Amino acid sequence: MTALGRVVRAGVRRRRTQSVAIGLAALVATTCSVLGGSLLVASQQPFDQAFGGQHGAHLTARFDGARATAAQLADTAHAPGVTAAAGPFRTVTVDPEPGPGATGAGGATGMTGVDGATGADGERMEPMTVAGRVDAASGVDNIELLKGSWSKKPGEVVLDASYGSPVREVGGTLRLPGLPGAPTLTVVGFGRSVSRTADAWVTPDGLAALTAPGSTPGYEMLYRFTQAATAEALAADRAAVAAAAPAGALTGAQSWLTAKQGSDRNTAMFLPFMVAFGLLGMAMSVLVAGNVVAGAVGTATRRIGVLKALGCTPAQVVRAYVAQALIPATVGTLLGVVAGNLLTLPVLATTGRIYGTSTSGIAPWVDVAVAGGTLAAVALVAWAAAARAGRLRTVDALAVGRTAGGTRRDRAAARAAELAARLPLPRPLSLGLAQPFARPARAAGMLAAVLFGTAAAVFAVGMGGTMTWVQAAKDHDTADVVVHPQRPAGPPGATPPARPAAADPAAVTAALDAQPGTAAYFGDGTEDVTVPGVAGSTRVTAFDGDATGAGYRMVSGRWFRGPGEAVAPATFLTEASVALGDQVTFTSHGRAVTVRIVGEVFDPHMQTNELFTDAAGYPPGAAPHPDSWSVALKPGTDRAAYATALGAALAPVRMTAEAGGSHGSSGSIAALNSLTATLTALLVVVAGLGVFNTVVLEIRERKRDTGVAKALGMTPAQTVGGALAPVVLVGALGGAIGLPAGLLLHRLTVPAMGHSAGLRFPASALDVFGTPVLALLGLGGVLIAVLGALLPAVRAARARTVEALRAE
Repeated sequence: MTALGRVVRAGVRRRRTQSVAIGLAALVATTCSVLGGSLLVASQQPFDQAFGGQHGAHLTARFDGARATAAQLADTAHAPGVTAAAGPFRTVTVDPEPGPGATGAGGATGMTGVDGATGADGERMEPMTVAGRVDAASGVDNIELLKGSWSKKPGEVVLDASYGSPVREVGGTLRLPGLPGAPTLTVVGFGRSVSRTADAWVTPDGLAALTAPGSTPGYEMLYRFTQAATAEALAADRAAVAAAAPAGALTGAQSWLTAKQGSDRNTAMFLPFMVAFGLLGMAMSVLVAGNVVAGAVGTATRRIGVLKALGCTPAQVVRAYVAQALIPATVGTLLGVVAGNLLTLPVLATTGRIYGTSTSGIAPWVDVAVAGGTLAAVALVAWAAAARAGRLRTVDALAVGRTAGGTRRDRAAARAAELAARLPLPRPLSLGLAQPFARPARAAGMLAAVLFGTAAAVFAVGMGGTMTWVQAAKDHDTADVVVHPQRPAGPPGATPPARPAAADPAAVTAALDAQPGTAAYFGDGTEDVTVPGVAGSTRVTAFDGDATGAGYRMVSGRWFRGPGEAVAPATFLTEASVALGDQVTFTSHGRAVTVRIVGEVFDPHMQTNELFTDAAGYPPGAAPHPDSWSVALKPGTDRAAYATALGAALAPVRMTAEAGGSHGSSGSIAALNSLTATLTALLVVVAGLGVFNTVVLEIRERKRDTGVAKALGMTPAQTVGGALAPVVLVGALGGAIGLPAGLLLHRLTVPAMGHSAGLRFPASALDVFGTPVLALLGLGGVLIAVLGALLPAVRAARARTVEALRAE
């Protein structure tokens, strides 16, 4: 080992606390940056790979078959901006049921069923959009066949893997009881359309048997455009297609950006959160590294003179002190890369399976870029702090023995000490209050450490409060008692049906009215419908009764007040391109229902398009029957006893009653809370270590002065008070600045998280700080500073006076 290497190793060992602080700060910065960068890159890779491989459709347009012919629609392939087109394909929407023997124990890779159930004969399924295509490859939206074969004759069907079907195996059947003759379709294959252009595909001549009497099948055209990267570009493309088609023929269009946003939505919410913590961690790592190196240079002036006298060049001295910062930073950076990648894997575990890609979520270039950037930042700030060591003259360094203050700084410190002496405080405290003015740069570093630590704590509390609000929005049902169908046990190992048949609503309401303690109740039923321009199906929840107590959180507008009104989440409003006050028409089992959107509801179920409306707005007999009821009890009623009695009364109609309650925290919210707590704890520890380092340097430099004060009668308690006084002053100022900084960071990050996930947060999701909480957080800076300075202050108080007087 070279002489310079021994100097570096000795410096790292001698400053273990400072080295740990640098390593922890680099670990936090690298972990957050790797996780954020990997999520940003890898969350888009599965969709982008699948979309490129299938030559996906930028726009899926649906046309009214009664207003346009196939030839007219084929001509739209020549509209301005169109680079490729496929179609027209005939389309119909049917209501299937699992056929006899459709229940399967296995499934194709990547396929999901309705709530994970295998299904049962007669079970109602989601409406299914069927397109007539000759083969899987059409030039645009080439279907990836996962299992089985393509349909070759009428009566055969290929199902999209994302369609919620209980039929999981080739050879299963689907019944269509709503069509003449109740035709049966045999499943011959399972495919995947990344553009979600249809739920199933049959041969063109097989579509006639799926068309209801008196109705005309629609048409579907698939387009790719020169410019389709933004919503504005796609809006112009859609207008060009609509202008090329017969007037009024275009009934809806689905953008590829909507499908992409849906695929990215699970991980997108993490990105602003990770960026915020990554910036905090990077700032802390740079700050701590600069403070440590500057402090080492300031307290080792004589050692620097000795090194130069022994032959070290100025460049070697600078490299020695930069290396003392880079060694712990490198260890922390490598650990941070590993931690960031380990956190990335579970977040993206399901994305690759959905699109059939093999990406792990780990991008090596992100690891290299983050690690290199972190170490470069640490090296740069360490070099700036160590440059002073290289400029010191050997004779001056050996003669002074420690850093001498400048004349202007000494005058400022003297004025500060004079003003502090006039305060009605004990002399040790007034002397301590003047110390930050003697070392303004060092005090500024400690102030920055406290500021960032306080901001991180405020940000963490705010994120925790917002996530608690989100969880409460998910657990919106505040009913005292919930009534729902009994789930049959079935044979051992079998999965029960996802939607057990509900009882006659009249029987349930009669039991509720007869039960003592019932204050109010409402029922709700759900069904899956189709909405023009919205990919897949939309789930409608129809409420029977006064549902104002359903507990849904509103973002804007109001809850519906009667028939013909509805509320919807931001995901649906965006995909359907509607706003408050607009009308939406959906098709429920062949019958059109029109509602007016009067409010935006907060819906954290990010993969679902939903509408909430009054069942009275349906045509007579068309509304879905309620399959659950929410009950509010009169004050003083025992919930458990009420639920038991009501359950006994409903047993003959195969319904049960349970006391209401929270459903627990979701996986994504739990992950965010865990990450917040861990990263915040690390940042606060780093801030405390930054304070610790500064106080240690101050005490070492003033060791002789402290010995003199002790010889004159200063007690250990006064010694501790004098050491903590400047820290409390800096901590109070850092807390006062860090509090609004953390609040601002929270108010910027949460809306960005919602925007990334296609959600909008109302003001109530941000206003999660109460006055007592803000007061405590304001004192957080003082707490961080005192905890960081307490140990060196106590050690200084316990030091022997004689040893302190011998210090140079």
